[in-house]
Amino acid sequence: MEKEKLVILIGPTAVGKTKLSIELAKSLNGEIISGDSMQIYKGMDIGTAKIKEAEMEGIPHHLIDIKDPEEPFSAAEFQELVREKITEITLRGKLPMIVGGTGLYIQSVIYDYQFSDAPSDSDFRQMLEKRAAEEGNENLHLELSKVDPESAERIHPNNVRRVIRALEVYHCTGKTINEIQEHQVPELMYNSAVIGLTMEREKLYHRINLRVDLMIKEGLLSEVENLYKQGVWDCQSIQAIGYKELYDYFNSKLSLDEAITLLKQNSRRYAKRQLTWFRNKMNVDWFDMSDVNSQSTFEKKLTEISTHIEGKLQIKSNT
Repeated sequence: MEKEKLVILIGPTAVGKTKLSIELAKSLNGEIISGDSMQIYKGMDIGTAKIKEAEMEGIPHHLIDIKDPEEPFSAAEFQELVREKITEITLRGKLPMIVGGTGLYIQSVIYDYQFSDAPSDSDFRQMLEKRAAEEGNENLHLELSKVDPESAERIHPNNVRRVIRALEVYHCTGKTINEIQEHQVPELMYNSAVIGLTMEREKLYHRINLRVDLMIKEGLLSEVENLYKQGVWDCQSIQAIGYKELYDYFNSKLSLDEAITLLKQNSRRYAKRQLTWFRNKMNVDWFDMSDVNSQSTFEKKLTEISTHIEGKLQIKSNT
C-alpha cells in the first residue's frame, strides 16, 4: 500500500516557520496541522505565538484550540489525532503539512513507535494509584525524577496516569521509556519531506528577544493574568515558556523585569535545545534562513524549499 505524503516543517522558535508554512501550503495545495504541544490550548494565544486568523490567508489549520488549559495532553494522544488528520486531509486531495517545534510529538507521528508495547504490572500500578491518593502526586513525581529524569521533566506531577505508567515501565523492564524507544527500529510511516529551518545563532537570539518584547506589547501579561485569575494552576499548560515565568511574577516571586528577562533567556535556551534535538533524533533537510531579509530573498528561499519538496514527494506545485 502506498504511503501517504506528508511535509513536516520544523525549526526553533522565531526562525520564521509561520510565514513560510502559509506560502508553502498555498504553493503545494496543503493544509496545516499544528505540531506545537501548547497551541492546542484555548486562551493561550500570544505566549504560544499562535497564528492569527488573518495570517492564515484561508489555509485550514488543525489541532489549534482543542483543549482547555486544565487538561493534560500526551505524545500518544497527539500521535492518534495527527494521524487521523493526515488521512482526512489526504482524502480531500490536499497535502498534509505538520508545522511546529515539539520534537518528540512530531517524531511520535512519523515513526511507528509503540507506546503500549512495554510490559505492565496491574498490581504495581494499583499500588502506585493508592500511594498517589494517600501521599499526593508530588511524591510519585519525585520518585520518577530519580529513576527517569527525562520523563519527569516532560510529565507534569498532576498527570498521575503518565507518571505511574513511566514508573511501571521502569519497574517491569529496568529501562526508561526513552531507552526502550531507542532500542526500537521504528518504521517511517509516511512518504515524508522533513524540512528544518535554521539561522545564525546571534540573529536567532535577537529575533527571540524582539518576539518576547512584541508579545508583551500585544498583551501577554493580560493573557497570563486571565489564566491565573481563573485558577489555572498546577497543570501541564502553565509549564509552557511565557506562562511559568509570568506566574512567578503574579506569585510575587519575581519582579516584572526579572520575569521578562527570564522569559527571554528560557526562550533562547529552548531554541538551542530544539536545534540539538532535531539534529540528533531526526533525519532533516536543513535550510538556512539567516540571509532572508527582504521579500525577494524570502521568495527565493520559498522556491528553493518548494522545489526540494516537489522532488522528494514527486508532486507538482500550484505555481
